[in-house]
Amino acid sequence: MRASTRIRRKAVVLAAVASLGTGLLAGCADDGKNESPSGDGDAAGKTTITLGLFGTFGFKEAGLYDEYMKLNPDVVIKENVVERNENYYPALVNHLTTNSGLMDIQGVEVGNIAEIVSTQSDKLLDLSKYGKKSDYLEWKWQQATTPDGQTVGLGTDVGPMAICYRKDLFEKAGLPTDREEVAKLWAGDWKKFVDVGRDYQKKAPEGTTFMDSPGGLINAILSSETERFYDSSGKVVYKQNPAVKAAFDLTAEAAEDGLVGNQTQFQPAWDTTIANSKFAAMSCPPWMLGYIKGKSKPEAKGKWDVAQAPKSGNWGGSFLAVPKSGKNTEEAAKLAAWLTAPEQQAKLFKVQGSFPSTPAAYTMPEVTGAKNDMTGDAPIGEIFAEAAKNAPVQVIGPKDQIIQQGLTDNGVILVAQGKSPEEAWENAVKTIDNNLDQ
Repeated sequence: MRASTRIRRKAVVLAAVASLGTGLLAGCADDGKNESPSGDGDAAGKTTITLGLFGTFGFKEAGLYDEYMKLNPDVVIKENVVERNENYYPALVNHLTTNSGLMDIQGVEVGNIAEIVSTQSDKLLDLSKYGKKSDYLEWKWQQATTPDGQTVGLGTDVGPMAICYRKDLFEKAGLPTDREEVAKLWAGDWKKFVDVGRDYQKKAPEGTTFMDSPGGLINAILSSETERFYDSSGKVVYKQNPAVKAAFDLTAEAAEDGLVGNQTQFQPAWDTTIANSKFAAMSCPPWMLGYIKGKSKPEAKGKWDVAQAPKSGNWGGSFLAVPKSGKNTEEAAKLAAWLTAPEQQAKLFKVQGSFPSTPAAYTMPEVTGAKNDMTGDAPIGEIFAEAAKNAPVQVIGPKDQIIQQGLTDNGVILVAQGKSPEEAWENAVKTIDNNLDQ
C-alpha cells in the first residue's frame, strides 16, 4: 500500500479500481481459537490468526489466505479491516501503548513505521528470525529495523516513483512521446524536468498545464532524497536541509510560471482535472495507474505512458508487525513471512497492483508481463522494478507526514494560488512547527 502526504488518499488496483484508503483495528484481540474466517464455521481445535489491517492489502482478494490455510489445515485466518489509516493508526498506537486489544498481526503504513520503530519496538516481535533480509529491498528492510538490529515489520509493498504522461498532449506540444526519449529529456535532474515543463507550456493545448499539482512535484523531488526532514540521529532538520528548501523553491518556481495546476491532490477538483485531461504529466507510483483509470473517461485508455523519473524515489508501502502480546506469535510470524515472500508479493501485484518489496519477484511473470489499460503495451513491471532498485535508503522520521503535508497543503499550493514563494515558505514552516509542538 502506499503512503502519502495526506493519508486520506486512495490507491487502487492496476486492472480495476479498488479502494486502497487506510484504517485498522476495530475491536478486541482474538483469543486465537475457535473462529472461522467468516465467523460461521467450525474451527474447533484450530489456531485462528487475526490480522488488523487498513484499506485493502489484497491478501484476501488474491486468495492468499485460502492458499495458506490449505497448506496449513490447522490454521484459520481472520482479518479485521478499517477503511482509513487516520482511524486505524491512532487505535494501533493506543493498543500498543496499553499492550492490549491487539491482533496477532498488525499492518503499519510506511509513514508511521519510523514512529513505531522508535517508540513501540519493545512491544513487537523481532521478525528478522522469520523473514529473510536478502529477500527484501535494502532500504525497505532498513525502514522497519531498530538501531540495534531488531526488525519489527516485514515489508508488503513499495511505491517506486516514475512519471506518467499523456502521449497525445506531449505530441501536441511538440515533445517526444517515446518513453525512452522522454526519460532522456530530464535524466538525473529535476531542474531539467521543470525545463521540459516550460517547453511544454510554449505549445501546450489550451487549458492544460505540464504537471497536475505542486504537491505532486515536491513530493516526487523529496522522495528521491536520502535525507529530507530528519537526519540520521533523529533530529528534525527540514528547515536547515538545503535539499528541502531547493525542492520547495523549484516547485514554487514551477507554480509561479504556471507549469503546474493549482489543485490539491486527491480532492474532487483534482479528480476533475484527470477526467478532463487538464495536465500532461504527474509523479506516478504503481498504485497511481489504478487511480488514473478510476478517474479518467473511457477515451483516455491507452493514451498514457510511463517513463523513468529524473531520480528514483518511493511513494508508498506498508509492513506487517507481530505484537508480542499475541497468543499465537509463532504462527503469526510464520504467516507474516509467508504473506510477504516474493512469490506471494508477485501474486498480489497481478491482482491488487501492490508493487513488491522483494526483488526476486521482479523476474516473475506476474511482474515482467504486467500491463495496464491506461498505458497499453508499456512494460510497467520492468519500469517500476528499475525505479525500486534505485530508490535511496531514506531517513524516515516519526512526523514525516506532518512535515510533508505542511510543505504541500500549507506551502507550495499557495504559490499556485497567488502567494509569493516567501510567504508560502513562512506559512508552511509556521504550520509545521505548530503541529510538531502539539
